[in-house]
Amino acid sequence: MEKKRVTVIGAGASGLVAIKSCLDEGLEPVCFEKSTGIGGLWWYRENRDGQGCVFKSTVINTSKEHMAYSDFPAPKDFPNFMHNRYVRKYFHLYADHFGLEKYIKYQTYIKHVTPADDYDTTGQWRLELKSREDDSEWQENFDAVLVCSGHHVEPNIPDFPGLKDFKGKVVHTHDYKTTKGYEDSRTIVVGVGNSGGDAAVELSHVCSQVFQVTRTGTWVVTRVGPNGTPADVASIRRFSNLFPKSFLNRAIQKQANQNFNHARYGLKPKHKPLQAYATVNDALPNRILNGTIKIKCNIKTILPTSVEFEDGTVEENIDNIILATGYNFGFPMVDSSVIKVEKNQVSLYKYVFPPNLKHPTIAFIGLIQPWGAINPIAELQCRWATRVFKGATKLPSRVMMWEDIIRKKNDMKKRYVARQRHTIQVDWIPFMDEVANEFGAKPDLWNLFFKDPALALRCFFGPCYPYQYRLMGPGMWEGAKEAICTAWDRIEAPTMTRKVPKEEASKNRLERFQNQAGKVIFRVPVRTPSFIRDRFKLEARI
Repeated sequence: MEKKRVTVIGAGASGLVAIKSCLDEGLEPVCFEKSTGIGGLWWYRENRDGQGCVFKSTVINTSKEHMAYSDFPAPKDFPNFMHNRYVRKYFHLYADHFGLEKYIKYQTYIKHVTPADDYDTTGQWRLELKSREDDSEWQENFDAVLVCSGHHVEPNIPDFPGLKDFKGKVVHTHDYKTTKGYEDSRTIVVGVGNSGGDAAVELSHVCSQVFQVTRTGTWVVTRVGPNGTPADVASIRRFSNLFPKSFLNRAIQKQANQNFNHARYGLKPKHKPLQAYATVNDALPNRILNGTIKIKCNIKTILPTSVEFEDGTVEENIDNIILATGYNFGFPMVDSSVIKVEKNQVSLYKYVFPPNLKHPTIAFIGLIQPWGAINPIAELQCRWATRVFKGATKLPSRVMMWEDIIRKKNDMKKRYVARQRHTIQVDWIPFMDEVANEFGAKPDLWNLFFKDPALALRCFFGPCYPYQYRLMGPGMWEGAKEAICTAWDRIEAPTMTRKVPKEEASKNRLERFQNQAGKVIFRVPVRTPSFIRDRFKLEARI
């Protein structure tokens, strides 16, 4: 039987794992990438040719163990929070290990994706393609499509009164690269999300003054967690989902204010931490403390050389305005009959499949904003989608898919602050479980407990590494258990570049638990029979 041909649009973080997922399911992938290399947004380059990418200085917000693909841990010597150079190196290592690049056709632009003429009977799609090398154009039909091109299509430019009359430089973070040209200037950064925070902190080292504008404030969380453990490793665990959101909100708020008082720094928002996406930035409070960044409220009017704010204050002699105001997302290459985006709202089952199509042969990958790393979610979406394309997994009825879509939209309205950016938010572990459950890869910890209790307890109480989704079901990987059990070695290795004497083991339970992030310790009375302790690998109480 002839293999089904699947086109993968884009060779970034989602596109690479889409190619591999096709190969795992016996499908024939053909990936079209409009640039000359892999990496997507994570490939920093001076000549962007109209394509978006990270700043030159950008460091990833999620640790390497949480952003890793589920069957390919990052190298031991790679930093826990990788600079974009290391992220792209990781992608190259992944592509080389699984032989993915031979399926990629570079410098090929997708003009249009539309159902083929015989779609009703075959489910195929017609792609209109264009070479960026010689401008040649052609068409090809494919059995299925994985859209992995990203969704940040068009920078969102707010309509501030007087913006067009401003005499200084106005740039969106989409086009910001480095601090070159901003030396000794007075610069306003509009927006306090991750990009805005990173730009403001970086510019504060060269500008004479940076002003950061926020409409509502934000909760700032750090990459560095308790005892120096990566924050996501210390906090994102399965058992934490048992706690109500009200408890988690209080805990996050308390921890955030222990780092620095948000009200005193002008950043405290009215919303609770889990009602809006937090800002990840370790340096912002320090730059506010030393005065190189000043927090301002929303802009009222922009004048030729100054800016007036809603509280009546005015800042004179402004040289630059940087808009860190997000994106309007969409998929302009895909026919509007397939997917329609209105105010960043989409109607897709699990943010992947259009519910109204006759054949489930097109899937959108990575169209989510998670409280955690996006790569493992994109990977699960690809593993699921390719099994659907293959016919090994079926989607639920159209009615059930619409019920899920509507329920998610209603839940989002109830939970999040009404903003255009809060339309595709998902909770990391629950959503990964949802997707994994669709094709049988969700870890069954109850059954695992009777086979390997220590591993089951580690998975439940320890960090939720992506390798958990390779323990069982389709795509099971023999190295998953070892990857989980050796994660702490990979976390610790890049920080221990200078050896110091081992400190006396702490007798504080919480501190010991945090210091051994990933090593689940359960203490039982000393009198517990040794054969029980040995069986469950429990530690006697000190």
